[in-house]
Amino acid sequence: MNAAHIRSAERALSAGTWLIVAGAMLYSILTVTPLASAHTPAKWAWTAPILPLVVDAAVVIVVRLDAVLARLGGNGGRWPIALRWMTGCMTLALNVADSALKNDLVGVAVHAVAPLLLIVTAETGLAYRRAITAAVVALEAKQQAEREARERAATERRDESARRAREEREHAAALTREQREHEARMAREQAEREASARRDEREREESRERAEREQRERADREREQRERERERREQEAAERTEREQRERVERERREQSEREEQAARERAALLSAGPATEKLSEEDARAIVAAAHAEGMSVRTAAELCGWSVGWVSTRYAELRGPVNGVPVDLAGSGR
Repeated sequence: MNAAHIRSAERALSAGTWLIVAGAMLYSILTVTPLASAHTPAKWAWTAPILPLVVDAAVVIVVRLDAVLARLGGNGGRWPIALRWMTGCMTLALNVADSALKNDLVGVAVHAVAPLLLIVTAETGLAYRRAITAAVVALEAKQQAEREARERAATERRDESARRAREEREHAAALTREQREHEARMAREQAEREASARRDEREREESRERAEREQRERADREREQRERERERREQEAAERTEREQRERVERERREQSEREEQAARERAALLSAGPATEKLSEEDARAIVAAAHAEGMSVRTAAELCGWSVGWVSTRYAELRGPVNGVPVDLAGSGR
């Protein structure tokens, strides 16, 4: 039996128990209510169903808590037993009381069926639940033992596999070490032979190198002499070229300075005329605007000198400053 079978049995037991409890409670209420109503003052006759409900509620509590304690493997002590039997006996007495007072033995037997069935079901259900709990505990213990056995076996297999792998690695390492030692010994012997051959070759090479070195030294001395002579000629040529370059740069600087002085004189001549009394020609106006821009004068001052509008002069200033963001300035101007 597995866990699914146990759960199915528990569900069947629980469903059957609660079905019997519900039937017994309904039958008890229908049977006991007339008896309680007959022995209750007329104005309190409406309280007659309370008594069977209280007794049956105690039955429900006993059955439910016994089921929980049995499932958990616990024991409530003597009081749950006393409550269980007391409620069973009360239910039995209340159900057969009316027939017993009438000396109706058949009625006593008929009305005793449901309470007795409820009492026996409660005790049997408790016993079943305790047995199921014990079986579940035993099954879980068995499964735990099987899991531990499987884990131990797996651990032993892993340990054995690791041991064999370690032994194989150690054996392979020993073989590799022996192979390396043999190869190292052969390499040393080969190296000794090669070293001897290299010494002989080196001695021959040294003799040949000495002869070649002496020859190179002679050639180097001759080459150095030729190099010094060539460097002397190149240095003289470089000094001559540098001197000519300095003279050319100095001449260009003097010419540039003379041009700038001439341009400054021309700008001064253009700007010395003062504000124009009338609008000058475009050519003269452009010359005055260029001179004012070079001297850093404001747009308004340049406009007064040439007699043209401030907008036109601003456009000429923009042309002199160059294109803005790669877009040429409108050359037509505004304010002609």
